[in-house]
Amino acid sequence: MSTRLNHAQPYALGLFRMVIGLLFACHGAATLFGVLGKDTVEAGTWPGWYAAVIQLVGGSLVLLGLGTRIAAFVASGSMAYAYFNVHQPDGLFPLQNGGEASAIFCWAFLLIVFVGPGALSLDRLIGTRGTREPERRDQPTAVAA
Repeated sequence: MSTRLNHAQPYALGLFRMVIGLLFACHGAATLFGVLGKDTVEAGTWPGWYAAVIQLVGGSLVLLGLGTRIAAFVASGSMAYAYFNVHQPDGLFPLQNGGEASAIFCWAFLLIVFVGPGALSLDRLIGTRGTREPERRDQPTAVAA
Protein backbone atom coordinates (compact mmCIF):
# COMPACT_ATOMS: atom_id res chain seq x y z
CA MET A 1 0.00 0.00 0.00
CA SER A 2 2.87 2.33 0.77
CA THR A 3 4.18 1.95 -2.78
CA ARG A 4 0.83 3.00 -4.23
CA LEU A 5 0.62 6.00 -1.92
CA ASN A 6 4.16 7.03 -2.85
CA HIS A 7 3.28 6.74 -6.53
CA ALA A 8 0.20 8.96 -6.02
CA GLN A 9 2.08 11.59 -3.99
CA PRO A 10 2.78 14.03 -6.86
CA TYR A 11 -0.89 13.94 -7.84
CA ALA A 12 -2.04 14.48 -4.25
CA LEU A 13 0.35 17.44 -3.96
CA GLY A 14 -0.90 18.81 -7.26
CA LEU A 15 -4.51 18.54 -6.14
CA PHE A 16 -3.66 20.15 -2.77
CA ARG A 17 -1.93 23.03 -4.60
CA MET A 18 -4.90 23.53 -6.92
CA VAL A 19 -7.47 23.58 -4.09
CA ILE A 20 -5.43 25.99 -1.96
CA GLY A 21 -4.82 28.25 -4.98
CA LEU A 22 -8.49 28.26 -5.94
CA LEU A 23 -9.66 29.09 -2.42
CA PHE A 24 -7.09 31.89 -2.13
CA ALA A 25 -7.99 33.33 -5.54
CA CYS A 26 -11.67 33.31 -4.53
CA HIS A 27 -10.83 35.47 -1.51
CA GLY A 28 -9.11 37.96 -3.76
CA ALA A 29 -11.90 37.99 -6.36
CA ALA A 30 -14.51 38.46 -3.66
CA THR A 31 -12.69 41.45 -2.20
CA LEU A 32 -11.79 43.09 -5.52
CA PHE A 33 -15.05 42.52 -7.40
CA GLY A 34 -17.65 42.15 -4.66
CA VAL A 35 -18.62 38.63 -5.66
CA LEU A 36 -19.45 35.69 -3.40
CA GLY A 37 -21.24 37.93 -0.90
CA LYS A 38 -18.30 40.13 0.05
CA ASP A 39 -18.00 43.91 -0.15
CA THR A 40 -15.31 45.47 -2.31
CA VAL A 41 -12.48 47.61 -1.04
CA GLU A 42 -11.49 50.87 -2.65
CA ALA A 43 -8.59 50.57 -5.09
CA GLY A 44 -5.25 51.37 -3.52
CA THR A 45 -6.48 50.98 0.07
CA TRP A 46 -3.73 49.69 2.36
CA PRO A 47 -3.54 46.81 3.16
CA GLY A 48 -6.89 45.36 2.00
CA TRP A 49 -6.71 46.12 -1.71
CA TYR A 50 -3.08 45.02 -2.02
CA ALA A 51 -3.82 41.83 -0.09
CA ALA A 52 -6.73 41.11 -2.45
CA VAL A 53 -4.49 41.56 -5.50
CA ILE A 54 -1.92 39.18 -3.99
CA GLN A 55 -4.72 36.73 -3.24
CA LEU A 56 -6.19 36.84 -6.75
CA VAL A 57 -2.91 36.80 -8.68
CA GLY A 58 -0.97 34.56 -6.31
CA GLY A 59 -3.87 32.15 -5.92
CA SER A 60 -4.33 31.94 -9.69
CA LEU A 61 -0.63 31.28 -10.26
CA VAL A 62 -0.56 28.59 -7.58
CA LEU A 63 -3.76 27.05 -8.98
CA LEU A 64 -2.19 26.83 -12.44
CA GLY A 65 1.20 25.80 -11.10
CA LEU A 66 2.99 28.67 -12.82
CA GLY A 67 5.84 30.26 -10.88
CA THR A 68 4.49 28.18 -8.05
CA ARG A 69 7.23 28.47 -5.45
CA ILE A 70 7.63 32.23 -5.81
CA ALA A 71 3.87 32.84 -5.83
CA ALA A 72 3.43 30.58 -2.79
CA PHE A 73 6.24 32.37 -0.96
CA VAL A 74 4.64 35.79 -1.53
CA ALA A 75 1.21 34.43 -0.58
CA SER A 76 2.59 32.85 2.59
CA GLY A 77 4.26 36.10 3.57
CA SER A 78 1.09 38.09 2.98
CA MET A 79 -0.85 35.73 5.23
CA ALA A 80 1.82 35.94 7.94
CA TYR A 81 1.51 39.73 7.74
CA ALA A 82 -2.29 39.46 7.93
CA TYR A 83 -2.11 37.19 10.95
CA PHE A 84 0.40 39.21 12.97
CA ASN A 85 -0.84 42.69 12.07
CA VAL A 86 -4.59 42.20 11.72
CA HIS A 87 -5.56 39.21 13.85
CA GLN A 88 -2.92 38.66 16.52
CA PRO A 89 -3.52 41.98 18.36
CA ASP A 90 -7.03 40.68 19.19
CA GLY A 91 -5.72 37.53 20.93
CA LEU A 92 -2.83 35.10 20.96
CA PHE A 93 -4.52 32.07 19.40
CA PRO A 94 -6.25 31.91 16.01
CA LEU A 95 -9.49 30.73 17.61
CA GLN A 96 -9.49 33.87 19.77
CA ASN A 97 -8.65 36.37 17.06
CA GLY A 98 -10.40 34.98 13.97
CA GLY A 99 -7.12 34.32 12.17
CA GLU A 100 -7.59 30.63 11.38
CA ALA A 101 -7.76 31.16 7.62
CA SER A 102 -4.66 33.37 7.62
CA ALA A 103 -2.69 30.85 9.68
CA ILE A 104 -3.75 27.87 7.58
CA PHE A 105 -3.10 29.65 4.26
CA CYS A 106 0.31 30.83 5.54
CA TRP A 107 1.44 27.32 6.44
CA ALA A 108 -0.14 25.67 3.38
CA PHE A 109 1.67 28.04 1.03
CA LEU A 110 4.93 27.61 2.94
CA LEU A 111 4.57 23.85 2.47
CA ILE A 112 4.09 24.38 -1.27
CA VAL A 113 7.28 26.48 -1.34
CA PHE A 114 9.25 23.51 -0.02
CA VAL A 115 7.54 20.55 -1.74
CA GLY A 116 6.98 22.20 -5.11
CA PRO A 117 3.97 22.15 -7.39
CA GLY A 118 3.43 18.40 -7.65
CA ALA A 119 1.87 16.93 -10.75
CA LEU A 120 -0.38 18.67 -13.25
CA SER A 121 1.35 22.03 -13.13
CA LEU A 122 2.47 24.41 -15.84
CA ASP A 123 5.86 24.63 -14.11
CA ARG A 124 6.36 20.93 -14.69
CA LEU A 125 5.07 21.07 -18.25
CA ILE A 126 7.32 23.99 -19.18
CA GLY A 127 10.27 22.60 -17.21
CA THR A 128 10.26 19.25 -18.99
CA ARG A 129 10.07 20.64 -22.51
CA GLY A 130 13.40 20.86 -24.26
CA THR A 131 15.47 20.23 -21.15
CA ARG A 132 16.90 16.96 -22.34
CA GLU A 133 20.47 17.30 -23.44
CA PRO A 134 21.15 15.98 -26.92
CA GLU A 135 23.22 12.84 -27.04
CA ARG A 136 26.87 13.67 -27.62
CA ARG A 137 28.51 11.59 -30.32
CA ASP A 138 32.04 12.83 -29.81
CA GLN A 139 32.54 10.83 -26.60
CA PRO A 140 33.05 7.08 -26.67
CA THR A 141 30.35 4.99 -25.05
CA ALA A 142 31.24 2.36 -22.49
CA VAL A 143 30.67 -1.18 -23.62
CA ALA A 144 29.98 -3.85 -21.02
CA ALA A 145 32.41 -6.73 -21.25
